[in-house]
Amino acid sequence: MKIGVLNTDKLKPEFSLRFGEYPSMFARLFLIAKPDLKLQTYNVVDFQYPKNIEECDAYLITGSKLSVYEEIPWIIELKNFVKRLNASQKKIVGICFGHQLIAEALGGKTLAAEAGWCVGAHKTNLNENAIFYKTSGEEFWLLSNHRDQVSKMAEGATLLASTEACPIAMTSLGDHILTFQGHPEFDKEYAKALLDMRREILGEPVYAAAIKSLEIPTNNSLVSDWIIRFIER
Repeated sequence: MKIGVLNTDKLKPEFSLRFGEYPSMFARLFLIAKPDLKLQTYNVVDFQYPKNIEECDAYLITGSKLSVYEEIPWIIELKNFVKRLNASQKKIVGICFGHQLIAEALGGKTLAAEAGWCVGAHKTNLNENAIFYKTSGEEFWLLSNHRDQVSKMAEGATLLASTEACPIAMTSLGDHILTFQGHPEFDKEYAKALLDMRREILGEPVYAAAIKSLEIPTNNSLVSDWIIRFIER
């Protein structure tokens, strides 16, 4: 199985040297559960795309520091690519920015959250639509780091899970699209580095609560298994 990672960001050198770029984080996440998995990176910020969508079995859109509603050429091009993938019923997974961009590309809406930044570990509650994912209980925990969130899902999408701060935290569309607002690829050290970088922007109460939440175990491996099962089915 081969996943095309549509990379939507370039990290600061001090971060990429310590943690790797986002495709490396996903490689570490997925290869634990599926060592024979192949990952192909396409840096869509530089307009790198597969020559043919059949080059990969599925595509994954990463997180980004930018907002999906910005009129930036590479973001517009990525939305068009998502429309092509959707028309072909190609498997797509969206994470954070990817979750939001898929919604925007397919008739939904993303806005800056009124509550501001959502950071740290958050409990995500699965609903009655998420039977496929309820083998391990009614809830899971993921790290979050976002100030935008989906306010309207893609046309025809199904809501699978919510957090207290983010009502649209996990969605599906047909049998070919799965999206998460949270970050299964983040580890606690990287999450803390991001929090430290944004401490002044976040404000001390939000920062302190997020740092405290890092003590909570997260379910990265569980979500990794879900994504692999979703692609394989």
